[in-house]
Amino acid sequence: MLNFSREKYLKVTGGAIGLREEIEKVADKVFEKGFKNIFLIGSGGAVATFYPFEYMINSTSTIPAYAEIAAELVLQNNKQLTEESLVILSSLSGTTEETVAAAKYCKQLGATTIGLTGEYNQPLADTVDYPLVNFAENDFASDSNQLVLYQLIFKLMNKNGDFPRYEEFAAQLEILPEKLIEAKEKFEPKAENFAVTYKDEPYHMVVGSGTTWGRAYSYAMCVLEEMQWIKTKSIHAAEFFHGTLEIVEEDTSMLLLKGQDDTRPLMERVERFAEKYTKKLTVIDTAEYELAGISEEFRKYLSPIVTSTLLQRLSVHLEDKRNHNLEIRRYYRTVAY
Repeated sequence: MLNFSREKYLKVTGGAIGLREEIEKVADKVFEKGFKNIFLIGSGGAVATFYPFEYMINSTSTIPAYAEIAAELVLQNNKQLTEESLVILSSLSGTTEETVAAAKYCKQLGATTIGLTGEYNQPLADTVDYPLVNFAENDFASDSNQLVLYQLIFKLMNKNGDFPRYEEFAAQLEILPEKLIEAKEKFEPKAENFAVTYKDEPYHMVVGSGTTWGRAYSYAMCVLEEMQWIKTKSIHAAEFFHGTLEIVEEDTSMLLLKGQDDTRPLMERVERFAEKYTKKLTVIDTAEYELAGISEEFRKYLSPIVTSTLLQRLSVHLEDKRNHNLEIRRYYRTVAY
């Protein structure tokens, strides 16, 4: 695979899986203390990674969950956020200004805080009650964070009596990184073909729903816009027919992210429409990837990590074919704003 290190990927994902004992101890402590709801707080790609977990909690558990953008939360005066809230925050660098400010705000309210980050001795890890640290860089950070969240969130739901098969699920997560590499390998030709075909495309629509909506949102904003400077529209499949459909033409590039949760019919409806009205349709469907050894019951929960791991290959090939390095920024953390 182009610009892919199997060793590095397994080290990063293995590090996330290796936090299981620590994660479960944290889950035990916060559950023993008690909480009435869960807030999932981040900025940009970090909050987008939380969106599928908000969906999974609210569709699996009786615990209310809220995924919130850090900068807005500190100004909102959200009445659901109290000293009885459990707050989970995420920042890879541990220095994201808005997320660190949100962590301090939640601490002042007396909420219990957990921080997902890539480094100790940085503001986020130093602020929260329980830092969960696994080193990763931008290329594999999403998979790392999701593996940590699968263990943390599903353990909490298990302790709440909502997810009795946690032990089986957690055990299968141990083999998931190898299965994700197999999915990447299968997807590689499609990723390269997309980059060759659309390297000069000026505009894309990225559509998702349910557990893939966060991936659609983040891929449009944090990759195609931020890292490749391509104008992109992210749209929820449930909202597509309430406006966005009117700008679809036969040369409109549409990228559909189909997962395996209960919202799949929403994506199928958009797909049927797109097949009629554009000649530039790309569908990434998690059902096409085997994941041998993973129980069918768990597939719907894993759609976001399968989608993100495949999109990583799309990014690498776009970088190569467009000769546009994924690390280049004009403004982000470059100028004052």
